[in-house]
Amino acid sequence: MSAECCDTETPHHDSAEHSEQPRRLWQAREVQLAATAGLLVAAGFVAGWLGSPSAEAVLHGLAALAGAVTFIPNTVRALLRRRIGVGTLMTIALLGALLLGQVAEAAMLAFLFSISEALEDYALSRTRRGLRALLALVPEQITVLRNGTETVLTPHELRVGDHMLVRAGGRLASDGTVRTGHSSVDTSAITGESMPVEIRAGDDVFAGSVNGTGVLTVEATATVADNSLAKVVRIVEDAQQRKGTRQRIADRISRPLVPAIMVLAALIAGIGSLLGDPATWLERSLVVLVAAAPCALAISVPVTVIAAVGAATRLGVLVKGGAALETLGAVRTVALDKTGTLTRNTPSVTEIVPAEGVDAEHVLAVAAALEARSEHPLAAAILSAAPDPTPAQGVTTVPGAGLTGTVEGAPARLGKPSWITPGPLLQEVTRLQDAGATVAVLERGGTVLGILGIRDDLRPEAAETIRTLIDHGVRVAMLTGDNARTATALAAEAGITDVHAELRPQDKAALVKRLPGPVAMVGDGINDAPALATADVGIAMGAMGTDVAMETADVALLGTDLRHLPRALAHTRRARAVMLQNIGLSAAIVLTLVPLAAFGALGLATVVFIHELAEVLVIANGVRAGRFRPRAGSTTPNAAPQRIPKPGAIGAAASCACCGRTATANRLAPSYRRRLTRKLGNNALS
Repeated sequence: MSAECCDTETPHHDSAEHSEQPRRLWQAREVQLAATAGLLVAAGFVAGWLGSPSAEAVLHGLAALAGAVTFIPNTVRALLRRRIGVGTLMTIALLGALLLGQVAEAAMLAFLFSISEALEDYALSRTRRGLRALLALVPEQITVLRNGTETVLTPHELRVGDHMLVRAGGRLASDGTVRTGHSSVDTSAITGESMPVEIRAGDDVFAGSVNGTGVLTVEATATVADNSLAKVVRIVEDAQQRKGTRQRIADRISRPLVPAIMVLAALIAGIGSLLGDPATWLERSLVVLVAAAPCALAISVPVTVIAAVGAATRLGVLVKGGAALETLGAVRTVALDKTGTLTRNTPSVTEIVPAEGVDAEHVLAVAAALEARSEHPLAAAILSAAPDPTPAQGVTTVPGAGLTGTVEGAPARLGKPSWITPGPLLQEVTRLQDAGATVAVLERGGTVLGILGIRDDLRPEAAETIRTLIDHGVRVAMLTGDNARTATALAAEAGITDVHAELRPQDKAALVKRLPGPVAMVGDGINDAPALATADVGIAMGAMGTDVAMETADVALLGTDLRHLPRALAHTRRARAVMLQNIGLSAAIVLTLVPLAAFGALGLATVVFIHELAEVLVIANGVRAGRFRPRAGSTTPNAAPQRIPKPGAIGAAASCACCGRTATANRLAPSYRRRLTRKLGNNALS
């Protein structure tokens, strides 16, 4: 962050630069220098305690030099371009301390500021390097049809108009339009759609998508260098570049303050020399510069950041530096991805609706028999509810439709309502689809046995988290690539009214710009990377998130419990308030000392004493940022442990023997529930 704070020149993003970035924190040059400064500071204090003031001064001088190397060169370059930032403030403070002979103070200032800025530099380099994982979604070889023959090419040889042959399980190398074949494709890495999408001739597909069971011929509409994945990389890099040049609070104060002080000191020396003794007025101008040295400001902000970031980590939140801390504390809108963020990203059977005279367990058993050897995502949901089925015979896949096979000697089918007419269960199909579920219809012997509702359920704490955010005045929106019907249903269940569905990665990034800010984007997947980078602050779901999401985001939730989010906002708001208090106090001290020093009311000794006292006060106040305690009655992830249902849990529906109505398993009578448990297994009704 140091370079970006002080210099707004556009950085380059060539691949060579990215590949040379250090892979470990300790390999970063800025971090090594900051650590060296810290060791020299400690050694200097030990030398002073052992009675060697000369060794103490030398060690502290070397510490100040090591720390200063991380920010003074960038500050000088920025000044040559007429740019003033927090580095300028720090340089003035450092020089003022050395001028007064306060070498130990200069060393501490250089160390604290350098370690804070070095960590932000490292976080930014990690973000840029992580973008290469996006391009890894492109396969190493592509099969194309040219003149009726199959030709294997490298991705960079693909041309617009080439017909790519994509077999079952293959990944698309570039964007295109399906010309022949029909199948289902997994687009979760690109759009966030939790369920496979059925495609046929004429449909558009995107780079990085995984083909399901059918064979497709896809006409390329973009080269690998200009496909949707490449656009995602460019969006993320551009957004990170804009973030890097964004000013922080201290920068905004320094812009008018530092030039004003310099001009004032020059006027005091010049005009005073014309009216009186030049030596006296030169000395006063020097005292003014020392009085204006923002020592308290320079040391208080890093102390507050370090304390707050450390406390946030103990709360399960990783904050990547002071800029992210400040921005998160000012957030007024939170945009959340759906799949993997609000939901578990593990589709499960949520309801079974049998036909009249059919038991729910029989419906599940026949469906599981057909899916026993299938690798379809929906098969995993059904088999988690009935884990030990007897496989059906002669099972074949009908691409984009479902399965056929023989169960107990009779032909059976399981598939979409558009393929198998649900008959009298049509209203139930509509109801489940309106509730955000994917519906599979089961038929055996030409008769519909029932339907299964499969859905990627909300996290158990999602509604509580949304309610807490809204109660604290935060606007909440859902941004997802999933279909509108599913997104609307899940959003209503979570308590979100602002829903934006069927979005591509670049659409999410564009929408984030239009939301009232400052905006925090919460996501966990590759498709969220542009929005995470574009938002004022990006938040990744740590345990579930992809490497790209983790490295693109400014903040990471180290667990999957969403209740960390409102807690992180509350903590950073308090830390930001402490930071503003310190900045206000530091600025007030400078504005008070400068006129008094200019009129000769204060000498160097008094100015130094007041500066030291101010530093003690702001450091003590800054440490408060690390003592966060949730308010009484607030919701925290550990405050009220809850039993979280297993991913394979279902709310199976069964017919009542008395009235024939259906009810979910959780509302069944204990005796009937026990009978279902014996037949389906314990996991089915957890």
